[in-house]
Amino acid sequence: MPDWRPALAMRELQDKARAVVRIDARQIALFDAEVGVFACANRCPHEGYPLSEGDLDGCRLTCNWHNWTFDLASGENLYGGDRLRVYPTEVRDGEIWVDVREPAYATRYSTIFDNLREAFDDNAYDRLARELARLQHLGADPLDALRATIEWSCERMEFGWTHAYAGMAEWLRLDAEFGADPALRLVCLTESMAHAAFDVLREDRYPFPDGEHAYEEAGLLAAIEARDEAAACAMVRGALAAGAGFAGLERGLTRAALAHYNDFGHALIYTTKAGYLIERLGEAAAPGLVLALVRELVYATREDRIPEFRHYAEALQRWGEGNEPLPPAGEWHRRGIAAALDLAVRSSAGAPQDLFGALLHANACNLLGFDLAREDEARAPVSDNVGWLDFTHGLTFANAVRKQCRRFPDLWPQGLLQITCFSGRNAAFTLEQPDLEGWRVEDADAFLARTVEGLFDHGVAEPIVSVHLVKTVQAVREELAAGVPGATRDVLLAGLNRFLHSPLKRRRVRRTAHQALQFVAKE
Repeated sequence: MPDWRPALAMRELQDKARAVVRIDARQIALFDAEVGVFACANRCPHEGYPLSEGDLDGCRLTCNWHNWTFDLASGENLYGGDRLRVYPTEVRDGEIWVDVREPAYATRYSTIFDNLREAFDDNAYDRLARELARLQHLGADPLDALRATIEWSCERMEFGWTHAYAGMAEWLRLDAEFGADPALRLVCLTESMAHAAFDVLREDRYPFPDGEHAYEEAGLLAAIEARDEAAACAMVRGALAAGAGFAGLERGLTRAALAHYNDFGHALIYTTKAGYLIERLGEAAAPGLVLALVRELVYATREDRIPEFRHYAEALQRWGEGNEPLPPAGEWHRRGIAAALDLAVRSSAGAPQDLFGALLHANACNLLGFDLAREDEARAPVSDNVGWLDFTHGLTFANAVRKQCRRFPDLWPQGLLQITCFSGRNAAFTLEQPDLEGWRVEDADAFLARTVEGLFDHGVAEPIVSVHLVKTVQAVREELAAGVPGATRDVLLAGLNRFLHSPLKRRRVRRTAHQALQFVAKE
């Protein structure tokens, strides 16, 4: 129903050409234009500056702060971006009346999602935040925005999952803890959407193969091993159509993720994140997430097939042969890949959880001991292009192994040996003696509380960095909550403390130039 309210005498508006009135909590700008009387929200939808100070040309209103220009008849933004709220007007007996009724819920919801899609496709961070705030204010389910994000992005990730979805899972975990605060919930939503928008900006669609086939776990594994995306997708579609849900696919996907040292551990990390996303967003989100995950598994690099990790397959074959007791934590320090794998096999007769604890400790020591001088080496070979994010993967991957191998215990050998690959590979880039005392955390609860609070205002512009920050903090928190010995707890906290407070170099300009010259010289 219309909600007409008296606003201002027409004569008064004619004297000024423009005026601002308040109706309830609204601040409304009125304009006496050549073609009629117009009313709009006085706050520019960009940054809230007063449109009553703008320039009017016919019914085109320009905000002088950033030149956003609107059609006062329709509210259309003539340069793209947020639309302007406009109000119908009537002149009755010399008085201007304004209809301030709110559009129907369905109309407002649809408008917000149209605007969200524009903001998503433009990778417009501020506009995403504003539209998500409008969605919250409307009282709609804000997770609808993330369901839409998956729909808009899953086929624009050419090689399947990216860190954007992994980050979305972690932001949703934070939302589950802190989402009662509207501002913190908005951070979780905006960061989730913005990373996906960044990753698919200007990307084409890469439709998933059509077709549906009865699901068989062995068949899915064979299709992924053969890099047959069509066959793998058909089986996943068949499983979902039969009502299997993610739970019915999780074992097969986990086995595929651990079939190789896949994509530097990302495949397993993504698998466990997929489970949480579907748990939070519902099975309706499963097709896009799972098909994109299958695509990632099909295209994943298989590091166990490169010389650096050639001992992995042999170690897996030997698994269970060793019956030596688990060595002290110090035995793992600075052991290379082959030596670390051999030590893991010799200790493989014991409980896998005990070996997991030792390997978690070893990777935490690596994080604490990363040699920062490596960040500035300009004449390093490509094989030495190792940085902070490589070290964080040792912990986030271990976190994924613990979750998935507890669900599927027969996969512990692959999971543990691949954690060992992380430990051995990163050990070559560590200090002889990590500085535990220099980075020791005395009050763990206070430190973690400050750290989590910092995530909500991380200030990191590059999504790939911010997502590793969030994932690493969350992995450490989860491992501590799962219960670790005191020594491992100390090293985990100290390693995280050092990571958070150390420089992180993302573009090594001179090293890139040196490597390019060396490469070309050898062509």
